[in-house]
Amino acid sequence: MESYTIGQAARLLGVSADTARRWADADRFPTRREGNRRIVDGPDLAAFCVAVAQEAAEGAEAPYTSARNAFPGIVTAVKLGTVEAQVEIQAGPHRIVSLLTREAVEELGLEVGAQATARVKSTSVFIDRT
Repeated sequence: MESYTIGQAARLLGVSADTARRWADADRFPTRREGNRRIVDGPDLAAFCVAVAQEAAEGAEAPYTSARNAFPGIVTAVKLGTVEAQVEIQAGPHRIVSLLTREAVEELGLEVGAQATARVKSTSVFIDRT
């Protein structure tokens, strides 16, 4: 199981390390000590990322942006079939679902709580200004 420092968790959440520490101090997600470092277990961070994204999506207006092609985030779900697999990544407020082979998932070591980047290539890109 992967684990993250508060600084790494903050980068995945898109906030400062001070904000991540305050959230941990307020028991919004569990941490443990390894020496003088606070550590967050991957599955706990994944669950918190999903909760934060859902909170942000409620009643929020979409920003004036054009989406980028690389979405760094954290794996929040892996569903394995016999040959195929479905992987969900929470990248900030974005939930990305990818269908790929089971072999690829196993080779990459993708599991809930793992850090991953979703890369998107498309011949059609839509840009909305709201």
